[in-house]
Amino acid sequence: MKEYNFLAFDIGATSGRAVLGTLCDGKFYMREISRFPNPMVEVHGRFYWDVYNLYVSLIESLLLCSREKIELCSMGIDTWGVDFGYVVSDGSLLGLPRAYRDPYTVGVPEEFFKQITKEEVYKRTGIQVMPFNSLFQLYKMARGSFVPQKVADRLLFVPDLLAYLLTGKMVCEYTIASTSQLINPWTQEFDEKLLKSVGMSVSSMAPLVSPGTLIGRLSESVARKTGIGDVPVIAVAEHDTASAVVAVPSTSPGFAYLSSGTWSLMGIEVDKPIINEDSFKNNFTNEGGVEGTIRFLKNITGLWILERCREQWKRMGNDYSYEDLVHMARLSHFPSLINPDDARFANPNDMLQEIILYCQATGQLAPSSDADFVRCVFYSLANRYGEVLGTLASMSPYAIERLHVIGGGSKNDLLNQLTANAIGLPVVAGPSEATAIGNCLVQAKSVGLLADRWAIRELVASSFPLKVFNPEC
Repeated sequence: MKEYNFLAFDIGATSGRAVLGTLCDGKFYMREISRFPNPMVEVHGRFYWDVYNLYVSLIESLLLCSREKIELCSMGIDTWGVDFGYVVSDGSLLGLPRAYRDPYTVGVPEEFFKQITKEEVYKRTGIQVMPFNSLFQLYKMARGSFVPQKVADRLLFVPDLLAYLLTGKMVCEYTIASTSQLINPWTQEFDEKLLKSVGMSVSSMAPLVSPGTLIGRLSESVARKTGIGDVPVIAVAEHDTASAVVAVPSTSPGFAYLSSGTWSLMGIEVDKPIINEDSFKNNFTNEGGVEGTIRFLKNITGLWILERCREQWKRMGNDYSYEDLVHMARLSHFPSLINPDDARFANPNDMLQEIILYCQATGQLAPSSDADFVRCVFYSLANRYGEVLGTLASMSPYAIERLHVIGGGSKNDLLNQLTANAIGLPVVAGPSEATAIGNCLVQAKSVGLLADRWAIRELVASSFPLKVFNPEC
């Protein structure tokens, strides 16, 4: 029986992975080829992504595939959204992409809305206002006379920039572009007025393409250097959440999803944008999905808070595993809650201190042990999930019957049970590797092995173990 191999580069805001997906005899299998770091680089108080180092990591991963004599049908890249780099007419990359956690856009939306109102921007894009959205990054750069923006020939979002380094071809994949707050979700084209407002034009952007489009083949130099051959590079659903959502293992509508990781993204899949007074007031977003769908969702600050706590504890000599953290949370009876979406938790120097200060400012008991901090984060996240799902359900065009938790957080049984209790609905957990799975299976769909997103979901449901958590009284 023939095996079809697809390589997914799944790159997050702290690390990346090369994952091999194999489709054979109606079953789908995954294994990790390599893992590599992706730290932010700070230079003179500015934070960047080192895309050249990422490029080297991609090359090394392809070398590993070549050494194992893996015959690849294709490969695809997914990353976080909003960030981008510039390319000039001779093909050179100008500098490094600025990282979205750089605080240089704090306060910029309020400044921008003096030019075009917040209400108009939302009506044009349906995208929630977050200071790091591409729209506000570009506005800040234009107001600061940022030289690369003035002389660049093209802007490329991070996954398209990496694909360009591998193939020499420039495209702009729709799901990643939709995070920028520059796309009209009705026409699925760039909004010329918004581009002009930040000193850009449609000609500055590469051609928009849909998930599953062939970008090109590995360049001659890359093919030769890696020994892997001129493998096709597919524009998958390049925003990591878009890839994850296509792998939600549901065989029927009526579900909401929670992509649980550094960020938690809770939403539903709809055919048309939801842009009205309620969605505007509640700051929900309409991002692109596969097959022209819309991911109507809200960003929630997720396990990022706990990750920052872990970093501090590690520097203090306590290197806790996630199993340790769950055990600690079960033992603690700490009662206080934080709002994970409070701006103070975005990127503080001392996350533990910020939690203490929040509790004090809200008249609550402050944590006194590491276990108290962990319990506070887990229970606060579940509480926030309950709030957001309630708001989401009030705007959904269909009744939400269950919540699918995908991503790394789906392995946290305690948080899954707390979430089921908070929302009063069943929680279906898994798969944890949804983003890489979706990446690979969009590639499989692009070569005709799967008919549509529901065929993808049926395959995922039959290929990976799932756990159900029912609400407890």
